[in-house]
Amino acid sequence: MALTLGLAACGNSGSGTQTSGGDSSAAPAANTVKIGFMGDLTGANAGIVIPPWNGANLVVDEYNKTNPPVKIELVKYDSQGDASKAVALAQQAIKSDKVAGLIGPAFSGESAQVAPVLEEAGVPSITASATNAKLAENGWKFWHRVLPNDGVQGPGIADFIAGAAGAKNVFVIDDKSEYGKPLADAVRTQLGTKGVKLTNDSLDPAESDFSSVVNKVAAAKPDAIFFGGYYAAGGNLLKQLRDKGVKDAKFFSGDGSLDKGLIDGAGAPNAEGALIGCPCYIATPDVTDPKVKNFADSYKAKFNADPAIYASEGYDAATVFVEAVKAGNTTTDKINEFIKTVDLAGVSKQVKFGDNGEVVAKDIYIYQVKGGAITLLGKATEAKLG
Repeated sequence: MALTLGLAACGNSGSGTQTSGGDSSAAPAANTVKIGFMGDLTGANAGIVIPPWNGANLVVDEYNKTNPPVKIELVKYDSQGDASKAVALAQQAIKSDKVAGLIGPAFSGESAQVAPVLEEAGVPSITASATNAKLAENGWKFWHRVLPNDGVQGPGIADFIAGAAGAKNVFVIDDKSEYGKPLADAVRTQLGTKGVKLTNDSLDPAESDFSSVVNKVAAAKPDAIFFGGYYAAGGNLLKQLRDKGVKDAKFFSGDGSLDKGLIDGAGAPNAEGALIGCPCYIATPDVTDPKVKNFADSYKAKFNADPAIYASEGYDAATVFVEAVKAGNTTTDKINEFIKTVDLAGVSKQVKFGDNGEVVAKDIYIYQVKGGAITLLGKATEAKLG
């Protein structure tokens, strides 16, 4: 089931607040509830965040077009993945814009900084892409995520590496971030239970020369390499590995690399065969489920692109807020109470949250670069290499 993960065009650039296009961009009225969306929309890894923004924008527009008694205004906060910017934007969202909820933040690092601010203000949030497992361990009552965490993603990918991929010697690299290192550590821990030979290292994604790590990988002669980090550094790393002659080792990464930017950074020949795990379901062009197909068709019609990473999760997160408002909940407390009890069939999964804000569904999917495009192999527990 092949699909190309391209970037749909995204409105204005820069940080601050911007409203979405379509009906949801109308000037706020007395019968309008503001819901924010926060993430890196113009930075180096915006390719991961633009699709969920589009998904959220789509469902809000669909809702507003029904001319409901209470409309929703979707307010954009471009953090560029910078935690300090994210905190300032969260304070603006709370104090000036008076949002009733927030979709995001998109990344784990900014989520760790923003969630306490939202918690203190009692503003509910649902992230569509932040996967750090520790985010759910803070006792927050207003924080939720609509995807499995790295404690699920890491072992799922590791089981595939040692199982279907048959790797016996694995080199694991992380980017030292609050996302990349815990994910890589989860992979390391699980691989350790499989009797796999492990070699470990880290890199600084702000640098462009990864020769120190690359030389170590070449010397280790691994069957497989796993990179915990984002696609900007991942593509550069993969290019340098292949240029060094490390051509037979299978290259793996997690959801932070599930973007065409990985292929662009590495070059299509170098990226061919790369494997990416993700706790996300991407609606492929050949999908048959009526609900998912309707979403995919509507997404492509609006953005002239197939749904990409976390587009369906962004749609589902926004759907929860839409359903809350439709049920008559317009204050932060009432919306949060609604989120606690929600149980709906989303386009990515059945959306239901545990007491700690974690989504109940736990599926991990494996994707592979084939012919210059990212294709879906299937669930990690079922997928097989060709």
